[in-house]
Amino acid sequence: MADDLLTAAAPAEYDASSIEVLEGLEPVRKRPGMYIGGTDERALHHMVAEILDNSMDEAVAGHANRIEIELHADYALTVRDNGRGIPIDPHPKFPGKSALEVILCTLHAGGKFSGDAYETSGGLHGVGASVVNALSDSMVVEVARNRELFEQRFSRGHPLGPVAKIGQAPNRRGTSVTFHADEQIFGHHRFKPARLFKMVRSKAYLFSGVEIRWKTAIDDGETPTEASFHFPGGLSDYLTETLGTATTYADRPFAGTVDFKARFGTPGKVEWAINWTPSRDGFIQSYCNTVPTPEGGTHEAGFWSAILKGVRAYGDLVNNKKSQQITRDDLVTGGCALVSCFIREPEFVGQTKDRLATVEAQKLVEGAVRDHFDNWLASDTKSAGAILDFLVLRAEERLRRRQEKETARKSATKKLRLPGKLTDCTAKSREGTELFIVEGDSAGGSAKGARFRETQALLPLKGKILNVLGAASSKIGSNSEIQDLCEALGTGMDSKFRLDDLRYEKIIIMTDADVDGAHIASLLMTFFWEKMRDVIRYGHLYLACPPLYRLTQGPKRLYVADDAEKEHWLEKGLGGKGKIDVQRFKGLGEMDAKDLKETTMDPATRKLIRVTIDEDEPGETGDLVERLMGKKPELRFQYIQENARFVEELDV
Repeated sequence: MADDLLTAAAPAEYDASSIEVLEGLEPVRKRPGMYIGGTDERALHHMVAEILDNSMDEAVAGHANRIEIELHADYALTVRDNGRGIPIDPHPKFPGKSALEVILCTLHAGGKFSGDAYETSGGLHGVGASVVNALSDSMVVEVARNRELFEQRFSRGHPLGPVAKIGQAPNRRGTSVTFHADEQIFGHHRFKPARLFKMVRSKAYLFSGVEIRWKTAIDDGETPTEASFHFPGGLSDYLTETLGTATTYADRPFAGTVDFKARFGTPGKVEWAINWTPSRDGFIQSYCNTVPTPEGGTHEAGFWSAILKGVRAYGDLVNNKKSQQITRDDLVTGGCALVSCFIREPEFVGQTKDRLATVEAQKLVEGAVRDHFDNWLASDTKSAGAILDFLVLRAEERLRRRQEKETARKSATKKLRLPGKLTDCTAKSREGTELFIVEGDSAGGSAKGARFRETQALLPLKGKILNVLGAASSKIGSNSEIQDLCEALGTGMDSKFRLDDLRYEKIIIMTDADVDGAHIASLLMTFFWEKMRDVIRYGHLYLACPPLYRLTQGPKRLYVADDAEKEHWLEKGLGGKGKIDVQRFKGLGEMDAKDLKETTMDPATRKLIRVTIDEDEPGETGDLVERLMGKKPELRFQYIQENARFVEELDV
């Protein structure tokens, strides 16, 4: 009997049959976050961008001049262009399949790898259309080529039949893709007409040679049901419309286009438009091959470098010595800019292409913009003088604030009431400083030994702070943990909040890698969202990423973040000799200073997650915070019901 019990309890054999192989588009449905960044509303709308970018690539290549976008009543969406049409003939490597089927059902299949079919393109990895197919419960593709019309239907990445000729198309050419997002993947999320409308309009500005027609059967009360966009002036028109009636320092924006091939002998071009205004905060919207790059990248760096060097050179020309104090931060304040570049084989960070990484783009954009900016400043001395005066004023204000911060930090004990549990850093200015908000005194003890004393400060919090969402202001004001946090930051909160008074450049939430730690981090993020939102908006709030395990094999040591990664290395080995020793960190307090420094606090080796707000849809963020952290448990229960089936791992 005992032997029978032992046999029943024994784990299953780990052999070749245990290795799971995902074929075709199965990996996309298994891990959609790897391909479109998640299963939320942002990821849903990114699917539209993937299909729209293919049509835009046809337009930019000179093969299409019209694109139609239609949102149907059942939330299916159609993207139609008058380009060349996806090839429907048999693929050389897969004789039994059409090129259309290969493109739609195979990862890393497309016409943009060699550069022969497209000189520049937004699609790069050959996964866009196939990913959309995998995550749609229905997709219908129509292709009009050689005066004939073909069609193929798909569901969840699988063809429902071969490509078929369905009729003649004497007056039509191009590709039409209609897809319906799979509710098994995206749950309750639906396409929003306003968000799609904004995307469509911005695409039309990015390429003056295309007309984009918009139509929706869903009336949200604010978005036109039909519209047509064609902007011969490109980004200059876009910037003028965006700024509206705002006062600007230049009568006309500094705008232009440079062809890289004519100037540098390499394919591509850059287009830009910029103006400065005292009426609103500055911004920059950048694009590469019509794909938005909200996190910037090398093309943005090249653009700002050209503008900064041009402004300083003009200051020298008019003998304004203070112009040398101007920095990129001063340019961005009040500077409203749009930059769009087209380059061959760009390198992005991630499939969602949020940041451009192509090194050559910085040099190309800077070289193209710099000479034009110098000429523009010299030709319009009135605007140049007004912009220079504004930027010098901003630089002087920045330097004055920095001096005040240095003075305040030098005499902090006299001028500021700081919480006794705060272990402050010794730096005299805010630049480069970090405040770690740590969970409990034990974690604080380890962190003290791991920190860089000059730039890293520590504030231990006792347990879980108050959930400020819906709490009475008197309760918030009297909460000791919140008081300590506000005093350490120096900003005040709500109507008294002043970002300029922030004492640290980075605020890093450092909690244990468990459920309680995640809850504390959520409470802190809720606090910043409700009481100090600009701390998030301007990129000052971060989450630390402490490891869950330390693996040791002889002299080899490795830190891993989760169980899946641990199992991977246990199977693969670390390259050392002997058995792999596994240590699980139940909390930061269990990590010695060396472990904590190497994995979580040393800027050279750590990983940080920056907390951001989706500026396109701030209301969505607010709704989610209210559902998850608000006073109505029924909203949390509803969210859990809607999303529980997407949970892949549960830590309880």
